[in-house]
Amino acid sequence: MALPEAILFSSLWAFGLGQLKSEQHEISVTGVRDKSVVISCKVSSQDFSNKYIHWYRHKPNQGMEHLVYVVTAPAPKNLGGKKNKIEARKDVRTSTSTLNIRFLEKEDEATYYCAWWRGWIKIFGRGTKLIVTLPDRSLDGDMSPKPTIFLPSIDEINLHEAGTHLCLLEKFFPDVIKVYWKEKNGNRVLESQQGNIIKTNDTYMKFSWLTVTKKSMDNELVCIVKHENNKRGIDQEILFPSIENNKRGIDQEILFPSINKEVTTHACVKKGSDSLQLQLTNTCACYTYLLLLLKSLVYFVIISFCVCRRTAVCGHGKSS
Repeated sequence: MALPEAILFSSLWAFGLGQLKSEQHEISVTGVRDKSVVISCKVSSQDFSNKYIHWYRHKPNQGMEHLVYVVTAPAPKNLGGKKNKIEARKDVRTSTSTLNIRFLEKEDEATYYCAWWRGWIKIFGRGTKLIVTLPDRSLDGDMSPKPTIFLPSIDEINLHEAGTHLCLLEKFFPDVIKVYWKEKNGNRVLESQQGNIIKTNDTYMKFSWLTVTKKSMDNELVCIVKHENNKRGIDQEILFPSIENNKRGIDQEILFPSINKEVTTHACVKKGSDSLQLQLTNTCACYTYLLLLLKSLVYFVIISFCVCRRTAVCGHGKSS
């Protein structure tokens, strides 16, 4: 069984056993070479103090590697020829286990998982990816995703009775990011589309979009962005209005929960006349290109005819 499938299998069994979980809230952590990082895992178990908490490492195209386990006392371990390279701990008050990784190097980049046994079922966390940067890389700036929202066009709404909302996220680091959609005040995650993560200079960009049908046009939507460098560690919640409000051209705002600050972004709402004008412009450009191509072809035929005719006349004159 492949690694992600095995973890999913364990998670499904854990769900059936009463919401038993290993929660790794951080999808990534970034550390500087030769420094240290701490990865945490919260365990939902009533007898946490007696549990063996295991830590694993998974690198791309490699198998799962067991690193260390902890029961009560801190558990240091040598790794990669370095003494006390890693150390696992438990905090009984918070039901949390941590993995401290020291003397960071590029080879430490991987996804780290916590796990524990419930009977014969091993319950894994979702994993935390470790990124190691060079000491000269500045991480002091704002590396959180910068969002721009694009609203459905009026033409799409009128022609297809549906609307596509697009959330563009730019200038973030690292490249580990999770984007999903919900209805405002709703709990169900909606089926959305995800674009690839694209590197732009030293940062990254990504976009996600959601298309809603006519029956859902009255609902407000929220694009939720989970990233290591979000302000105060809080997920960004980007509010999209209902399509009916969109038709009236309501300004959009990006809301950061628990932060008394609202950021207004540009919304792209094209009216029918704008779209028609763009379509006519493209059509005219196409016809202009074809006309020029036809004109060039006519010139070529005329010149070729003249050259061939002149050659024939000159040749006839020499033979006589």
